[in-house]
Amino acid sequence: MKIQHIFPIILIILDICAAAVYAYKKDVRMTTYWIAAAVLNICVLKGA
Repeated sequence: MKIQHIFPIILIILDICAAAVYAYKKDVRMTTYWIAAAVLNICVLKGA
């Protein structure tokens, strides 16, 4: 694993955790937002 991948991986994990919290609260809009943020970070990770 490259050192450049650590920060995006941490962000992906945090985004998924935030999505889980909002899913537990049944807030679909914010759950979708955080899942989209995780997907965006995955795209950044794949491009690096």
